[in-house]
Amino acid sequence: MPILMTTTDRIVVLSIDRPERRNALNLDALEDLDAAVRSAVAEGARVIVLTGTGGHFCAGADLKELEDVSFTERLAEVLRHLAGVPITTIAAIEGSCMGLGMQLAVACDVRVVAESARFAVPVAKLGLMVDHWTIDRVRRLFGEGAARHLVLTGAVLDSDDAWRLGFAQVRGGLDDAVALATAATGLAPLSQAGSKIGLDVSSADTEGQGRYAAAFAAAWASADLAEGRAAFTQRRSPEFMGR
Repeated sequence: MPILMTTTDRIVVLSIDRPERRNALNLDALEDLDAAVRSAVAEGARVIVLTGTGGHFCAGADLKELEDVSFTERLAEVLRHLAGVPITTIAAIEGSCMGLGMQLAVACDVRVVAESARFAVPVAKLGLMVDHWTIDRVRRLFGEGAARHLVLTGAVLDSDDAWRLGFAQVRGGLDDAVALATAATGLAPLSQAGSKIGLDVSSADTEGQGRYAAAFAAAWASADLAEGRAAFTQRRSPEFMGR
C-alpha cells in the first residue's frame, strides 16, 4: 500500500510510502491518501500527522503517470478535503517537499520541518501551473515576496528559509510532530474545528461567515465549555468530548 496508517491515542500518522519515487504520488496513491484521511476522521481521530518514508516528504506528482489535467482536478478535490477536515493536521517534513508535496504541506494546519527539508514549486521548469487555491495558500503561508520567488524563479528554499519566513512552526522530525499532536489531542475539538473555519474564511465570504457563526454558537453552548470551566476551577486537566 502506498499509504501507511498507524493510530495511537487518537493520533493517526499517515506515511506516504513510495521511497523509490521519493514519495511522488500517482493517482492510485492519491486516492489511497484521500481514503486514509476520510477513514481517520470517521474513526474519531483528533489529529492527523502526514509524513513520508525513506527520508522524503513528497517530491511531487509522479510525472511518469501524469498525462492530463484530470489528475490535477482530482488532486484539487483531495487537497480541499484535507484542508477542510474538522481536526488538526500536521505535516512532518524532511527531504524533498516539492510540487505536489508543497501542495500537501500548505493544505495542513501546522508544519514541523527537519533540517534536511527542501521546498520548491517548480511549475515553470516543467511548463505546468498549479490551481489558484495552491498559489493563494503558498502566498498566505510564505508571504508575497517568497511566494513570487518560489513560483516565478524556480527557487529551492531550505529549512532555515522555511523557519525564517514562518512557513515552519516547529523545527524537528516525526517524533516532534507526534509530540505536538499529543498536546493538541487534549484540547477542545469544537473549538479547534470552529477556529479552523474562521482561519480559512474571508470577511467577504457570507456562507463561510455563516458556518463560523454556527460553530461559534455551538462552542459556547457545548458541554465541553462547561467541562473546561469546571476543570479550571478544580485545577485539573479537562476531558473534552467534542460535544
